[in-house]
Amino acid sequence: MKSSVTISQPDAISEINFCAWVAQAEPGELLEYHRGFLSLDRGFPEQKNKGPNQVQIDEMSARVFCLAERGFLHLLQKRIGDACFSYLAIVRPCPDGQSINFSTLMNEEAN
Repeated sequence: MKSSVTISQPDAISEINFCAWVAQAEPGELLEYHRGFLSLDRGFPEQKNKGPNQVQIDEMSARVFCLAERGFLHLLQKRIGDACFSYLAIVRPCPDGQSINFSTLMNEEAN
């Protein structure tokens, strides 16, 4: 089995970069896609004037959750400190050893 390597992102990762990583990653590889308190960092659903960073975090977390629901990822979180967590995505193996197509990951039904 391939050993896992955590790749920490200093800034928020974009949906496109995340999906590109998933498409090329081997099963078992993991990526920290957010650090903080995700439910607060996303903002509230009824919030009208979200900042650009909140919009990016909200869209990214929705994409990650949907890809996990579709069976592409396992999701974990690790406590770093008070109200601070590391949010991790682990790539799952594809059926029959197939590779994951980038366009499949970016498909609108994933959002």
